[in-house]
Amino acid sequence: MGRYTGPVCKLCRREGVKLYLKGERCYTDKCAFERRPYPPGQHGPTGRVKFSDYGLRLREKQKVKRIYGVSESQFRRYFEMAERRKGNTGVNLLILLERRLDNVVYRLGFASSRREARQLVAHGHIMVNGKVVDIPSYLVDVGDVIEVKPSSRDMERIKNALEGVARRGAASWLELKKDELKGIVKDMPRREELTTPPIQEQLIVELYSK
Repeated sequence: MGRYTGPVCKLCRREGVKLYLKGERCYTDKCAFERRPYPPGQHGPTGRVKFSDYGLRLREKQKVKRIYGVSESQFRRYFEMAERRKGNTGVNLLILLERRLDNVVYRLGFASSRREARQLVAHGHIMVNGKVVDIPSYLVDVGDVIEVKPSSRDMERIKNALEGVARRGAASWLELKKDELKGIVKDMPRREELTTPPIQEQLIVELYSK
């Protein structure tokens, strides 16, 4: 199945939590989830469905997939990579997802959402260590320098996104040089920072372990 192209606000309502998929709109009273915090469909307002144990694990996986905008096959590959690494598999999975270039562009504030960040990367507006990288799934490492390509620095969408950095909160593992439209990966992401929206990664590990 291809990437979801429908109304992203329905995804937040389906998962029962705000996933911040529409950028700045999610912080305003126009947010669809705030106005209709129940699942989409004709039976939504009557109350949430009670899920089985399997259903709860599946919904958690779907939620994380939607937060980071990855396909099922991509998500499975990340999980397999996380399993092969030392340490907690669930935490390893989240750290791998956080290291995606499109996520880093979003975390630095060059885009107001991960979807917008993915477009910026795919269209060749982002450089890593002085070279254009147009692969959203590229995994950054400590010491990498991520910046907006010089010819793209006057884009209004990037300027507008940077104005909302304070509201979204900056990641401590990244150093933003706002005036230069440049960021540096200072460290690996820390699990304690990944709290918005809340994620129960152990449920995903249990789902794939069955």
